[in-house]
Amino acid sequence: MSKRAYARSAKWYDLVIEPLVKTLRTTGLGLFPPVAGMSVLDIGCGTGTHLGIYRQAGCRVYGIDLSPAMLNAAQVKLARQAGLCLGDGARMPCASESFDLTTAMLALHAMPPSLRRQIISEAKRVMRKDGRFLVIDYHPGPLRFPEGWLYKSVIASIEFLASGEHYASYRGFMTNGGLTSLLAGSGLVVDRQKVVGGGTIGLYLLRAS
Repeated sequence: MSKRAYARSAKWYDLVIEPLVKTLRTTGLGLFPPVAGMSVLDIGCGTGTHLGIYRQAGCRVYGIDLSPAMLNAAQVKLARQAGLCLGDGARMPCASESFDLTTAMLALHAMPPSLRRQIISEAKRVMRKDGRFLVIDYHPGPLRFPEGWLYKSVIASIEFLASGEHYASYRGFMTNGGLTSLLAGSGLVVDRQKVVGGGTIGLYLLRAS
């Protein structure tokens, strides 16, 4: 999605989208509970809600996003108590092995296909040797009836309304097998996994193989 489109969505994102994904954030915390003092990087941090949860737990938090509007909202929400960077998750200005936890929530599917593997590679580079990469994104199924089909229709509608480019990225991500296919040759493996939403959304905690 273009920066202009994100500038528009930044105005209503917290009101419309956040209530839909609140449970996902809580579930993700359960896969890798935060510990005070650990360093957390959120790729595609958006308006900063995810980072706010880790900050409240006493973590040192950092975020990167391509949208100035989203980062401005994050700066306000986090009261400038986070290290936020305007930039590309495929080329992060971060030292190697810097973070205990790197996260990407509903971000990979929105990226151009050519960047997804680069982002995974960068996440592995900046992750400490005993660190983890938490990915929360759409799951290609199988779907449980009727719950999964209901969730899928809602997700597809949201992605379609976001923009034609966004919807095309989503469709490509799903058609190509989601995260699983992207992990081939990445040097990362699934440590823990949870599938929710009737099979439509996966939470994957990754570690170095």
